[in-house]
Amino acid sequence: QVQLVESGGGLVQAGGSLRLSCAGSGRTFSSYAMGWFRQAPGKEREFVAAIGGTGLSTYYADSVKGRFTISRDNAKHTVYLQMNSLKPEDTAVYLCAAGRKLSTSTDYYYWGQGTQVTVSL
Repeated sequence: QVQLVESGGGLVQAGGSLRLSCAGSGRTFSSYAMGWFRQAPGKEREFVAAIGGTGLSTYYADSVKGRFTISRDNAKHTVYLQMNSLKPEDTAVYLCAAGRKLSTSTDYYYWGQGTQVTVSL
């Protein structure tokens, strides 16, 4: 079992930056692919970025490509999402997830509770 705890969300002005962290438990953290998703009020959960267990493979949603960077530190059991040039439409609850397969869909096994990101004009 893997438990995930996100942190780093907050309120930021458009054009600003935030770095989200997701700390995972368990000794097999490096064997899991990790994903970041987001969900805005009244909208479906959507894929943001994903990274393989070694960190060599990454995927991004077109809407964040070039602005967001996903990375991981397996020694710290943590995955990060660096978000730059934030836009109001990036406002959402951001959730991290762990699974056995690198995927852009929501078929991950484990999910965190999420952290709120709000981008103001």
